[in-house]
Amino acid sequence: MVSASPSKEDQSIGKWTEGDPARRAKWWYSTFHTVTAMIGAGVLSLPYAMAYLGWGPGITVLVLSWCMTLNTMWQMIELHECVPGTRFDRYIDLGRHAFGPKLGPWIVLPQQLIVQVGCDIVYMVTGGKSLKKFMEMTCASCTPIRQSYWILIFGGIHFLLSQLPNFNSVAGVSLAAAVMSLGYSTIAWAGSLAHGQIDNVSYAYKNTSAADYMFRVFNALGEISFAFAGHAVVLEIQATIPSTTEKPSKIPMWKGALGAYFINAICYFPVALIGYWAFGQDVDDNVLMELKRPAWLIASANLMVVVHVIGSYQVYAMPVFDMLERMMMKRFSFPPGLALRLVTRSTYVAFTLFVGVTFPFFGDLLGFFGGFGFAPTSYFLPCVMWLIIKKPKRFSTKWFINWACIFVGVFIMMASTIGGFRNIVTDASSYRFYT
Repeated sequence: MVSASPSKEDQSIGKWTEGDPARRAKWWYSTFHTVTAMIGAGVLSLPYAMAYLGWGPGITVLVLSWCMTLNTMWQMIELHECVPGTRFDRYIDLGRHAFGPKLGPWIVLPQQLIVQVGCDIVYMVTGGKSLKKFMEMTCASCTPIRQSYWILIFGGIHFLLSQLPNFNSVAGVSLAAAVMSLGYSTIAWAGSLAHGQIDNVSYAYKNTSAADYMFRVFNALGEISFAFAGHAVVLEIQATIPSTTEKPSKIPMWKGALGAYFINAICYFPVALIGYWAFGQDVDDNVLMELKRPAWLIASANLMVVVHVIGSYQVYAMPVFDMLERMMMKRFSFPPGLALRLVTRSTYVAFTLFVGVTFPFFGDLLGFFGGFGFAPTSYFLPCVMWLIIKKPKRFSTKWFINWACIFVGVFIMMASTIGGFRNIVTDASSYRFYT
């Protein structure tokens, strides 16, 4: 039973702290916002995931993930205005409508927060590591600095950028990030192609115990699901697009999403396949780390990664900022304004920075957060809401497709969460913290 549409008070919660979001975005805004949200750290780990899955299963999982998440993206866009006269500007608003005002937040909000906070933590690690690699390649004579310090430097940028009020204000940063993602992805696969196959390259499955290999395969599934992100913020992105009866927001939003998925395909598949072809089972969990020449090009790629994850961090953080600020105003009667923004946003940046510095296990973090957060929000939660709201005819094609996505998504969630957590524990046992 679908719950009643949200009251005016509920809908008012969907407004940004500084007022209603300006609904003036064009369709291409949704393209680069979605590209920034989707194509991030995950693309560089795809060859590493392939090393555990192999050619056949790896390509199958990649193609299946691309198709499944494109379908669920379309569902989210369609459900944005599934009630005439009402726009569900946030994932949690749609969750309340689908599951009810009490159950909805408990189902949707934890998953969405895991995605957004998890992404920001991983981007702290990625930004710091890439900044370190860039400086090492451009200044070989400079005194080496600990990786932890580079992550702190990268995090310092966000204390400033986090004070920008909403999605429209980070449009320029997001556009630059989208361009950078296309740039470093191209360098990753073109560099691997130019590098050629390493001596005695092997595509055999890695030599390890059966139990360890199983967990690594589970983690690889999580790394791939991490790469197909963006659904956790798709409704927030669509909320910035104007909508009328004659031209609802779903038309330009879907156009933008198709553009984003096209860019996704020309980034992901070449990086995954050519990176694995060049380095085989010995590929690093960040394929850029395998490339050393030409030095200027690889240094540029690492700098592009830094610029991209700066934008990606803000895209994922913006809805969290909004939620924290509304909570501070409602529960603690904190007055809106600069002080509220400074306290809540700086605290959030400091938290993600602390976790990133403490647990900088790039590949394992991707697997864990990919399974625990992205599999539900990108693979099967939209399907569940579609079945509840749209009620497709039982045993129809749409009914079967949705249930298939749900079963596959639940398996990926369980497997990759277990694999990622186990690998974090294993790697942490031999890691020296704050080095």
